[in-house]
Amino acid sequence: MKKHKNIVIFLIKFFVTYFTLVVIYTQYLGASQQKEAYFKTSSITTLVANQTKEVLVFMGYQVQAIQHQDEMSVKILFEGHYVARIIEGCNSLSLIILFLSFIIAFKGSIKDTILYGLLGSALIYVINVLRIALLVWLLYTYPAQNQLLHNVVFPAIIYGTIFILWIIWVRYYSTYKR
Repeated sequence: MKKHKNIVIFLIKFFVTYFTLVVIYTQYLGASQQKEAYFKTSSITTLVANQTKEVLVFMGYQVQAIQHQDEMSVKILFEGHYVARIIEGCNSLSLIILFLSFIIAFKGSIKDTILYGLLGSALIYVINVLRIALLVWLLYTYPAQNQLLHNVVFPAIIYGTIFILWIIWVRYYSTYKR
């Protein structure tokens, strides 16, 4: 057992952190979403949709982000066409929770953990907004590639980013002995 002590400690810290953050996030969703009378997505999901819209408007496109009337999502209209919808899973918070759980569990100094956690979370968020904007443009331009783009290419971008951040954390900031 002593041989696997670091692994056990890592797993305990990871799952305690992960489940604590998930409970907080679930409470936030319960307080900020509305499903009765009319739908209203969480403020972070709406923010991501609006920031995605702003990126595309900045690029010169006509884009609208509109609360969906029939489901918990924000519709993205690109050049007048309903191209995509942004749901709770698109807002990057669940991915940021996963990222933070790993770096907290894979021990580093308090200062490094806080700074890296904040900067890494911000980077994940920004990359997520840019990824969604690019996805919307590509879905409009190449609608036949919907499955490939949404299910393969774009998850690879965001999960790849998180994986690279984890590697950097372990290699340069973690205090675990190699």
